[in-house]
Amino acid sequence: MTARVVPYYCPYCGEEDLTPYEPEADSAVDFGHGEAGGAMNVRGRWHCADCTRVFAVKYHGMAAAPVYAAPPTGPAPE
Repeated sequence: MTARVVPYYCPYCGEEDLTPYEPEADSAVDFGHGEAGGAMNVRGRWHCADCTRVFAVKYHGMAAAPVYAAPPTGPAPE
């Protein structure tokens, strides 16, 4: 999986008008981790022009496949 996957629509409003996000040098956008705009690495962030949100898509890993028990075999009920 590559970190360069382009989202097709905004996860908040569903619109498709997305552009890579590049904050202004004096931007004070809070990304929720106590870091403000210009000083942090914002690669991989996307800006939705319709709802004005900035978001990132992150791959966390794969979940284990569920294990199902086989149906019991034996004589058919009468």
